[in-house]
Amino acid sequence: MAAPPASADAPRPVPPPLAAGDGPDRPEGKNETTCEDRNAESLDRLLPPVGAGRSPRKRTTSQCKSEPPLLRTSKRTIYTAGRPPWYNEHGTQSKEAFAIGLGGGSASGKTTVARMIIEALDVPWVVLLSMDSFYKVLTRQQQEQAAHNNFNFDHPDAFDFDLIISTLKKLKQGKSVKVPIYDFTTHSRKKDWKTLYGANVIIFEGIMAFADKTLLELLDMKIFVDTDSDIRLVRRLRRDISERGRDIEGVIKQYNKFVKPAFDQYIQPTMRVADIVVPRGSGNTVAIDLIVQHVHSQLEEVSSAAVSDTHSLVSPCHCCSVSSVSGHSGRASCPSLTRRMTATCRDRETSRDEFIFYSKRLMRLLIEHALSFLPFQDCVVQTPQGQDYAGKCYAGKQITGVSILRAGETMEPALRAVCKDVRIGTILIQTNQLTGEPELHYLRLPKDISDDHVILMDCTVSTGAAAMMAVRVLLDHDVPEDKIFLLSLLMAEMGVHSVAYAFPRVRIITTAVDKRVNDLFRIIPGIGNFGDRYFGTDAVPDGSDDEEGGSTG
Repeated sequence: MAAPPASADAPRPVPPPLAAGDGPDRPEGKNETTCEDRNAESLDRLLPPVGAGRSPRKRTTSQCKSEPPLLRTSKRTIYTAGRPPWYNEHGTQSKEAFAIGLGGGSASGKTTVARMIIEALDVPWVVLLSMDSFYKVLTRQQQEQAAHNNFNFDHPDAFDFDLIISTLKKLKQGKSVKVPIYDFTTHSRKKDWKTLYGANVIIFEGIMAFADKTLLELLDMKIFVDTDSDIRLVRRLRRDISERGRDIEGVIKQYNKFVKPAFDQYIQPTMRVADIVVPRGSGNTVAIDLIVQHVHSQLEEVSSAAVSDTHSLVSPCHCCSVSSVSGHSGRASCPSLTRRMTATCRDRETSRDEFIFYSKRLMRLLIEHALSFLPFQDCVVQTPQGQDYAGKCYAGKQITGVSILRAGETMEPALRAVCKDVRIGTILIQTNQLTGEPELHYLRLPKDISDDHVILMDCTVSTGAAAMMAVRVLLDHDVPEDKIFLLSLLMAEMGVHSVAYAFPRVRIITTAVDKRVNDLFRIIPGIGNFGDRYFGTDAVPDGSDDEEGGSTG
């Protein structure tokens, strides 16, 4: 187990560097000469040539450390923007993310160590959160000081710790967060913020990663990257001159005035609260291997404790808030007519043209029936004859449709046909064939969706796993549960109970409910693979109801 978070008020002795990563001692004199020569050569390379003007300023932001949001290795692709983790049948997160804190001086190699850990961990979903994104918004006077290298960015007061703590808490809970993008050339936050999701592992790195007691309590493992000060200075010179368009005099002035004193006063003392100290940074592969082994053991313990909850999709029978188009006589359509169209779509001999025609009719009826559950208020309009008419009008702000790809997108035209100017979002969820868990692979939602009534569309729902994750994504984007409507042409009782039990305030509306799901989680009697029958693609051998090679409906 990782050592319990150490209190900043109760320091403990500095742990010795990892013996396995230290390597043999070298003659002291030889080592010093080598360092001087190497640093002198590096400094010479950084000095601009005689007569050369100042290097052009490049637009560098805090976002550059995590873009693109994936890390490709020789074996796999690791997503570093995170994703909503799996939730159990109660709609709550079945296991909390493992948070690793990486502290150390400026240019000590924290980000490089983080990426080496990510690659070696071999877990698919990781969030890499940089403290550089959380610099406070500067006043006009502070911006003028920063432009002349007179503002101290290496002081704890320069960071928005309240925002850091709230962001990390939400990520550990699996919720989506908005992270600011800091522009180092203008010393300001950009207008657009980036969205991150919770993941299996969260790596938080920054010079003041261990400077706040509340923040320390959120970290399951604390690693201090200890790199020689001369090496850090050379790296900082190279970075600030080549990437941030600053001159060497300004960088050295800032280093001597702020960076070095801040390291001695605020950063180096936090080494005592670290669980592991990594000498020489990314060059210490032995220490990184030990860290990875420890994190793996922690993840296995958490996974074993939560395995029963993670895969428990069947919930006890509850009174579900489910509406069926065919079960409301005279409200949306004649039950007999609806059953006749449903039978046509289920028939294996039905041609593709007929399947599309009748499924579109069912979709239109389903959506019109769902709209009857929206809030309405009294309104008075004036007719062309100049008379007042008391009617009803929609009492909400806006309606947004969200389709679960790929079958769900077939319901979009029917929604557009009955809702003028409706906004559309899409979600792609697929089942990991190794773990059996649903995973979010693509997400596009309109802005300010939290104020809308959301029509969530999927043509078939068997176990309810994909539908539950889609609902969880909407909740993570602050859509109220009672404003979500789940629409499906066909659902299994298992999926109905799972969704209704986890999210009792979500309105579930369907044209039909089948009682059974077989051992392969296929709806019985079912309708076949809706996407294949609608789009005319080749069906999978077992005639699955599930979409896209394993979405668990």
